[in-house]
Amino acid sequence: MNEKFLVAEAIEARKNAYTPYSHFQVGAALLTADGTVFRGCNIENAAYTPTNCAERTAFFKAVSEGVRDFSAIAIVGGPEDAKSLEVCAPCGVCRQVMREFTDYEKFIVLLGKAQDVNNSETITWERYTLKELLPFGFGPDNLA
Repeated sequence: MNEKFLVAEAIEARKNAYTPYSHFQVGAALLTADGTVFRGCNIENAAYTPTNCAERTAFFKAVSEGVRDFSAIAIVGGPEDAKSLEVCAPCGVCRQVMREFTDYEKFIVLLGKAQDVNNSETITWERYTLKELLPFGFGPDNLA
């Protein structure tokens, strides 16, 4: 897996975010086991509750296409006019969705950063497993 490429894909996905209320844009790039990348961005709604996070957008796009085997996700986020990006961690709901569809202990979460969003040479990231971000997560195996 080319982790830098995946973070760059998340930066591209962020450009499509619809954020007229928070003005905080998030992008995600979900890597499948076969190497396909599904992009997602956050999509806000005036009623707030129907808002969807970038991570869930990427997962729901993939799952709706019949894909269920994932290896990693890259996430980036920041104010809409940001020239640089700091780490943006997934919310609890997104972590739970990831738990539903991944191997909890092996799935990789990349939290991207960039000194200049227009220069891929400035991209860096932090690397975690989902289990590190969601200890004691509740998943399908808990219902068996």
